[in-house]
Amino acid sequence: MSSHYFYLIGEEVASIWGLTTRERLERILTRQEDWQAVTDLSRIERNDRVLLLRADYLLDERIIQGLIKSGRAVLKADGRPVAAMTNGAEVSELIPILTGETPLPADIRTLTPAQAASSFHNKLRKASPPFALEITPANVRPLEHHLFNEAYKGVTDLITKWVWPRPAEQVVRGCVKLGIRPNHVTAFSWVLVIAATGLFFAGQLGWGLLAGWLMTFLDTVDGKLARVTLDSSKLGHYLDHILDIVHPPFWYLAWGLGLAFYEPALLKTSVPGGFYILLAGYVGGRAVEGLFKRFLGRFGIFSWRPVDSISRLITARRNPCLILLSLGFVAGRPDLGLEAVILWTLLSTAFLLIRLTMGIQARFTGESLESWLQKPEEENPDHPAVRWFAPRN
Repeated sequence: MSSHYFYLIGEEVASIWGLTTRERLERILTRQEDWQAVTDLSRIERNDRVLLLRADYLLDERIIQGLIKSGRAVLKADGRPVAAMTNGAEVSELIPILTGETPLPADIRTLTPAQAASSFHNKLRKASPPFALEITPANVRPLEHHLFNEAYKGVTDLITKWVWPRPAEQVVRGCVKLGIRPNHVTAFSWVLVIAATGLFFAGQLGWGLLAGWLMTFLDTVDGKLARVTLDSSKLGHYLDHILDIVHPPFWYLAWGLGLAFYEPALLKTSVPGGFYILLAGYVGGRAVEGLFKRFLGRFGIFSWRPVDSISRLITARRNPCLILLSLGFVAGRPDLGLEAVILWTLLSTAFLLIRLTMGIQARFTGESLESWLQKPEEENPDHPAVRWFAPRN
């Protein structure tokens, strides 16, 4: 039975987001099969699978996965070999090639980063070229910035996309320096969710909004911190997603119950009645998203076509709804802010239902559903969705 090893060639230059090249690779490869770091080449048997990597290069996780699947290939970046997937019998031949001591033979299959991995990030709902970047003492900060941007979701709400990135990167940097882990941030987010709910219920709407907005910011921080440090856990994943899904309707209910007055302008119903309408719309929207992902496209409804990605910026999720509540509070009519949330939730769910129906129709007519982000080059480069979610460098 063969073993799986990775071997670093050369000296590690610097840490990126607190991780050396070896530590980063260990965290990446623990998600794969039973990979082990090896420093003694005599341990490697002829039939063992071996991943060779230059220690002075930062490789996209997608490239590492692509190399592993390639079977036998050399990755070239900046015009030189920087990594290879091979077997134990060829290690001694390939190491001098990766160090630049011997030229690359013509009969060895080579891959560019673009050939090794797709530019489509299904999990992050974005299109970005896979990268293999040289690490130098002078470019640590730019590399960290690049890695942070790569860890950021592409298709998301307008606050997360355009307001949070810069401050979130600084907070993530502080967390790394202080040894704060993603689960610590998620745990504090739970505290803020409970605090915001209590403050809304008590009629302290301004303080509740402050706690709510801080929670949404930390919701961005914990995910990016987990990705740049490759420090995630199943517990943290479940806690984060349960928190995201469950709490918004209860915020809106607490907001309504904490109002000093409520004078519905369009929906002639009580606060509890409005809550049931909102809850039906919220659950319905989430159900549509789940149905589309389960039966039509694993990429998710918001990555189907450009219009869907644009709609995600403002669809009735937590951050756009918090904007509506905040505007109502500032205007001195928090009751109208709540009514706006109810109406926007219903409209958003109606749009999702239309898109789900169109997806079902496309499937029954034989159309193959795929995300536009898989081939963004086929879209009009001047389309807002292309500029916002798949910019061409």
